[in-house]
Amino acid sequence: MASIATLRQVRVSLPRCGAPQLCHGVARASVANVKFQARRSFSSYLVTPQELAEALKKSPPSPISSEPRVIPVCASWFLPNDPQGRTGLQVFREKRIPKARFFDLDKVIDKRSPYPHMLPTPKHFAEAMSELGIRHEDTVVVYDSHELGIFSAPRVGWTMKVFGHPKVHILNNFRLWVEQGFPTESGNVWTVECGTYPIPKLDEEKVANFEEVREAAQDYNKEGAEGVQILDARSYGRWSGKEPEPRPGLPSGHLPGSINIPFDSLLDPKTKAFLPADKLREVFTKKGVDPEKPIISSCGTGVTACIIETALSEAQYGSPEKRKVYDGSWTEWAQRVKPSDSLIHT
Repeated sequence: MASIATLRQVRVSLPRCGAPQLCHGVARASVANVKFQARRSFSSYLVTPQELAEALKKSPPSPISSEPRVIPVCASWFLPNDPQGRTGLQVFREKRIPKARFFDLDKVIDKRSPYPHMLPTPKHFAEAMSELGIRHEDTVVVYDSHELGIFSAPRVGWTMKVFGHPKVHILNNFRLWVEQGFPTESGNVWTVECGTYPIPKLDEEKVANFEEVREAAQDYNKEGAEGVQILDARSYGRWSGKEPEPRPGLPSGHLPGSINIPFDSLLDPKTKAFLPADKLREVFTKKGVDPEKPIISSCGTGVTACIIETALSEAQYGSPEKRKVYDGSWTEWAQRVKPSDSLIHT
């Protein structure tokens, strides 16, 4: 296993930090580091392997550096019905970017909610970032597993953005990183020097809740309605009700008027990286998505919905102020609507 000289091998799980407090020193830290920001900024939300490799050489994630760093964060996650029974932590141990951190999508959630992957509280998010050793001024590049290419990383990137982390990007993608010969390491997880991440404020304007989506579904095709478009990233089979959901007991189907855009239609079939911006625009145009109307992205649990949101952003399709992600997505919807509501279509 490639060693990480500046870190201590202690145990698999990350160390617990004290609960973070509101940090009033962020502004001062930002001013102090302003001279580094231009040099270390990426030109796009999506980052190529070459761009990340060069950035890591200039500002590696060293625990002893007080300067803003570039931190690779693995967000690998697999559906509960994965045929091989894989887990994100398992593939992170098998192959990762050197000195990367692991963001556990099954743990950094609202633990009080009956639905999976609902956004955590601001305090819980700050604790997770503190345990990962990420500072508010660091640039974070989130990436997926080599196996899936792009899957859950956009969800973690979106989570960081809605909690106000100033510099977060998505690697496009780790499969290409490996194929292009950039370094990897494997073996046990190493602990990091945790810090105190400031408790953020959630940007609620980027998150669609059940009531808002219900109103959009009920208003579908009504004269004078706002015309909110709901884009569904699940497979056509699940969207049409012809294939089962991966979670037992959950009916398949779709919301009234929703547009099915399977997330893999936004990715290159070979590399599983995002398609170029012009190709992404073609997909949305052919599906009849109106860039002038509000858009809510949805999926099974709010994970691959963020692939749609990322693709919309990359394609500059639709106003960012009119785009949201339905956090609860189909898992919440199918459990909360009543059969008498006629709000599940097949």
